[in-house]
Amino acid sequence: MQRAWVVGLGKSGETAARLLATQGWQVTVSDRGQGDQLAPVEAALTQAGITVRLGDNFDPESIAPLPNLVVVSPGVPWDSPGLARARALGIDTIGEMELAWRNLGDRPWVGITGTNGKTTTTALTAAIFQAAGFNAPAGGNIGTAACGLALPSDAPDVPNAPPIDWIIAEVSSYQIESSATLSPKIGLWTTFTPDHLARHYTLDNYFEIKASLLDRSELQILNGDDPALRQRGPARYPNAIWTSTQGQAALPANADRGAWLADGWAIVAGQPIVPAADLAMTGNHNHQNLLMAVAAAHYAGIAPEAIAQAVRDFPGVAHRLERVGSWRSVQFINDSKATNYDAAEVGLKAVAKPAILIAGGEAKEGDDQAWIAAIQERAAAVLLIGSAASVFYERLVGAGYDRAEIVETLERAIPRAAELAQGHPAAIVLLSPACASFDQFPNFEVRGDRFRELCLDWIAHQV
Repeated sequence: MQRAWVVGLGKSGETAARLLATQGWQVTVSDRGQGDQLAPVEAALTQAGITVRLGDNFDPESIAPLPNLVVVSPGVPWDSPGLARARALGIDTIGEMELAWRNLGDRPWVGITGTNGKTTTTALTAAIFQAAGFNAPAGGNIGTAACGLALPSDAPDVPNAPPIDWIIAEVSSYQIESSATLSPKIGLWTTFTPDHLARHYTLDNYFEIKASLLDRSELQILNGDDPALRQRGPARYPNAIWTSTQGQAALPANADRGAWLADGWAIVAGQPIVPAADLAMTGNHNHQNLLMAVAAAHYAGIAPEAIAQAVRDFPGVAHRLERVGSWRSVQFINDSKATNYDAAEVGLKAVAKPAILIAGGEAKEGDDQAWIAAIQERAAAVLLIGSAASVFYERLVGAGYDRAEIVETLERAIPRAAELAQGHPAAIVLLSPACASFDQFPNFEVRGDRFRELCLDWIAHQV
């Protein structure tokens, strides 16, 4: 029997293990963590005949006999000693996304990557393809883990699932670096700014990881408004489709085939598709996301009428400028997905000013100057949470901003934000952290869910 070892017991690792078990592999899953939060998953996998080892630092030298396949979850560094040793031993070592590709590569994929914007673009692209009648689930870094899409239709997780026509995959740099053969039919690159440098070390290395997905894509669609992509992209991708919110003349190449805004319309290859105002999401960055999704649908052969209807019906994306409730004249907005400075700057610029900003969490490397400038211009006050609170406070005070407070937790931030909003006055309370969530929450979704829950509970108790 073939033996597989899955490293990491997150959503991706769990679905990878289940997929391999349905195919007859002898599967072991290991995770460094242990505790009550992993107990339900451990029990379910054990019942399915999968061995689970918690509190385990993966070391292939300690495993006998050696596994035939090692599958790694995105959260596990690709250059960790155990994985590097597995590759040196000649063990087939891949990411969970690569395993999904090996099982679903006979279907066309839209692969969407980028520092920011990929979640909205993925969700909107999937909505358009689905409105056109395709079974086109969103998966990967959004929605269902990629291997979950490959589970057989008689599996408990996917009863009576219809055949998949397209896969719309959000693909992070963590997933790309461990997926050497993933080759989408259409590859989208939304933005490129510094992020994840603690894992990828240099900006050039981060760029090359992202670029490798586009290198393997049959058709490339790139954001022509992004300075880094404009600089490096035309020479690398001479046949790419470019998008711009600034009109056709702003496209860096292949202007007759691109997508642009003109007179309020999203236009692809000269054909008006849908008014940009029909998208129920604010901000110029979301118009860019709209152009990329519409271009992907157009070049997949979807009719303009179906694209336009899907855009009109699209409700938006949780945790990305999500309106969660209002009290008196104050709107509470969840932008928990803004996990770096650039995304948080975009979020702050997309809402009405002045706003009460809630920021902080686990800080990342990067240039915070543009974010701080946006705070100085648009934030009536800043409430700081998480492990980055004291560092952010010092940075803001050093920049001459004197309206920052350390509140430490979301529980303290919500009532204080409402109080400040009434006093200034400000029409917006915005959670846009500019940080990862791992100091206080398992992921940005849980952080955003907690913000929503706290806001709605607080609003419900006001008189």
